[in-house]
Amino acid sequence: MHTPLFARPRWFSYTGCILVSASLIGCYGDPMISGVDPYAPTVFKEGNTAMPLVAPNPKTLLPFYVSETTIFKFAIDTQSILVGNDGVTRYMVQITSPSGSKQTQYEGIRCDSYQARLYGTYEANSSWRENPLGGWSAIKDNIPNRYQAALAQGAICNLSSQVKSVNTVIQSLNPNSFIGGNQVPDLPGK
Repeated sequence: MHTPLFARPRWFSYTGCILVSASLIGCYGDPMISGVDPYAPTVFKEGNTAMPLVAPNPKTLLPFYVSETTIFKFAIDTQSILVGNDGVTRYMVQITSPSGSKQTQYEGIRCDSYQARLYGTYEANSSWRENPLGGWSAIKDNIPNRYQAALAQGAICNLSSQVKSVNTVIQSLNPNSFIGGNQVPDLPGK
């Protein structure tokens, strides 16, 4: 059967539309063409951080091990631990010097980048003072007062992932098993 001459351009138009549509649909899911790479790192967006309204509670201060070479004592207020949806775990830490003087700080740890931030300090006049220069800095692991590294490795982080349960963080800080480093699972037969 012979196709009329006037119907041929319409047939070419339909075929052309189908080919163009198929190529666009095929490119839609290609991250290199669409510009969205599912494996690209996301940009960190920190949530709002309000300073605590109260001082650390002496009844909920839990001492934790930092290193053999430190001369200070460290304790975390377990009621202050906040696991944020932004990937930051915030907490109050109390640092006690050999002479007995205490300094309390409100801080945060990011597990994905292994960084810490000082949000503020508790002043002698019973108020919190924000740290205006507080930015994220790398956690140092090879210094005597490596308390941020001890918290990150031993309780707050699971390698580069944030531990999402406050109860799990507190259980990891158990003074009978906390070593201030990556937790080693109990092996059968030991």
